[in-house]
Amino acid sequence: MNFQKTEFITSAVKEADFINDGKPQIVFAGRSNVGKSSVINTLVRRKNFARVGAQPGKTVHINYFSIDDTIYLADIPGYGYAKVSQAERDRWARLMESYFARSELITAGCLIVDARHKPTADDVTMAEWFRNANCPMIVVANKLDKLKKSEIEPNLSRIRETLELSGDDALVPFSAEKGTNRELLIAEIEKRCLR
Repeated sequence: MNFQKTEFITSAVKEADFINDGKPQIVFAGRSNVGKSSVINTLVRRKNFARVGAQPGKTVHINYFSIDDTIYLADIPGYGYAKVSQAERDRWARLMESYFARSELITAGCLIVDARHKPTADDVTMAEWFRNANCPMIVVANKLDKLKKSEIEPNLSRIRETLELSGDDALVPFSAEKGTNRELLIAEIEKRCLR
């Protein structure tokens, strides 16, 4: 996979819309303001492929993107800061619950966290959802470019510890801004998709 041929396929608003054609699905999850869309855009080398908004919480459905006709990236709604109504938040929660209940659809989880901070309670919950779905996890510590060199290792250790990462889980220090470790992230995705 070289992440050259990328296209938006569909948005799932309910369980009947979930893609179930046997191709691997990598789920991208993260807080509303962590740079999830930017990470996807860096991966596919297209500026506005996944919508980036000044207003957090732009992703309101499960958006499926086809990569090289081989796998899907499933971009799920961000959690945390999005300024949306309680009814909309409840709708997201129901959508996520029904998606994660279909664990056969999920090949691996890509959890985007902020490299500068300890993962939030929501990040920990998301990691547990992936574990409960028996799904290998890649944690992407984004915003690496905002750290001093001396802060990188202690911060990565704190992320590993807080999310209780196991030997099967990968932790990729990443900068969507600079493209740092793009190839490493692609290699981790391939490793989990081509098992």
